[in-house]
This record gives sequence, structure tokens and C-alpha cells, in this order.
Amino acid sequence: MKKNFLSLCVLLLLCATVFGATFGEKNALRAAKDYLEIMPLSYLGVIKQLELAKFSHSEAVYAADNCEADWNEQASKAAKTYLELMPLSRLGLIRQLELAGFSHVATTFATTKI
Repeated sequence: MKKNFLSLCVLLLLCATVFGATFGEKNALRAAKDYLEIMPLSYLGVIKQLELAKFSHSEAVYAADNCEADWNEQASKAAKTYLELMPLSRLGLIRQLELAGFSHVATTFATTKI
């Protein structure tokens, strides 16, 4: 039984490799690219947004991993948007970006560009 299960897992992995992304992954990727065209999002923000749209966690992670976003650029765009909406100190801006799920590296990049 264990050997059959292992064989099935290997077969599924090979199929995924040969046939590429699943239907759900392809649609999640398309949705991620659409979201990033209209609003700046962090890697985690993309995943959360896709999960809110009822994509599975694995589909959302696939999309975030493959959407070819420049997360530093996304953080910079988000920083500019926040500053247009409200006056923030540098520390306040960093906290806001971190709350939005941006990494420390992306947050630092964004706040040094302002």
C-alpha cells in the first residue's frame, strides 16, 4: 500500500512537471498579474488577495512565485501611495509597509528611494 502511494505521488509529480501548471495555477497567475497592474502588493499581499478570491493556498503561492513581480518596485509604489494619502514619518511608513506584508529588504529599499 505504501509503495503504491509513493508511486502515485511520483507519477503526479512527473505529470505536473511535464504538463506544467494546473488550471487553477494558471488562473491564479493571471489574476495576480491583473491585481499587480492596478495596485501595489507584497508577495504576501498577492497570496492573501488570491485566497480572498477563493484560490487555494498552493495556487496563490504558485502565482506569487511566478508572476515576475519586482517586490522592491511594488514596495516603492505602495510607499508613494501611502504618502499621497497620509503624512507619515519614515518609521510610520516602514510600519505601514510591513503591515502590508512587504519584506524588510523591500521596505528598506522603498523608504530610501523616497
